[in-house]
Amino acid sequence: EKGYETGEHAPGLKLGGCGAYKAAHHIIKAHAKVWHSYNSTWRSEQQGMVGISLTSGWGEPVDPHNQTDRDAAERYIQFHLGWFANPIYRGDYPEVMKNYVGRKSAQQGLGISRLPTFSVQEKTYIKGTSDFLGIGHFTTRYILHKSFPFLQVSSYHTDRDLAELVDPKWPAPGPKWLYSVPWGFRRLLNFVKTQYGNPLVYVTENGVSEKVQCTQLCDEWRIEYLKGYLNEILKALNDGVNVKGYTAWSLLDKFEWNKGFSERFGFYHIDFKNKNKPRYPKASVDYYKNIINANGFPNPREVMS
Repeated sequence: EKGYETGEHAPGLKLGGCGAYKAAHHIIKAHAKVWHSYNSTWRSEQQGMVGISLTSGWGEPVDPHNQTDRDAAERYIQFHLGWFANPIYRGDYPEVMKNYVGRKSAQQGLGISRLPTFSVQEKTYIKGTSDFLGIGHFTTRYILHKSFPFLQVSSYHTDRDLAELVDPKWPAPGPKWLYSVPWGFRRLLNFVKTQYGNPLVYVTENGVSEKVQCTQLCDEWRIEYLKGYLNEILKALNDGVNVKGYTAWSLLDKFEWNKGFSERFGFYHIDFKNKNKPRYPKASVDYYKNIINANGFPNPREVMS
């Protein structure tokens, strides 16, 4: 959406209302082709796995007792995660995406939906092409219904008919989009379990960047963020979600999309102004080392021995 619709990210194309859907359509088909290629050529010899990694926030209805808000929150997830996961796990785009984009395309006087369609053969070819699901997750939004009237200029955002809100009490240690809402992760993981047949899950991205240059390397808020989110993964495991592994985002400060080197997610601070790019451990390094050593949260009695 940012690469093919708003143009904020590379390749910087502004193909309003259809570019993101077309790009996603090709990604899904290309992914399936790679999976089949591995499956038929190398799997028997290597016994490896091919999956896909999808990044999604969680959408919580503003009023959980209001059906309109609940439907809007469902749309948020289906337009986010379901857009890619549904074809792979269930054989086609989510019904709500097909309905909303189709209806808005018709209102514009378009002969066909801006959301491309898969042929019967493509649906069969794509379904089941993931040995595991990678999940990238950072934050949560409250969702409520918001009607976008008929617009000449269509977009992925107006197709969904929803508004995103945040709770001002949520900690916001990083950039303006990243609020710390650990409980949303457990709900997202349970959604994956129920919607996609409890697939094998690897958390491929989860972390927080700093708003200010942390010259003292004292990132206690990163430790709190990780502690909160890891605890919710533990609860999801107890719920029966099949989470197999976790990768923090990220080991080093690095190049972050259109934010360049200004958005720092790393456990290690990098001095980018120095030609040698020296690395300095932040406080979160020691915390995360303990988690890795214990393969989870240390049992106090084990630590003592």
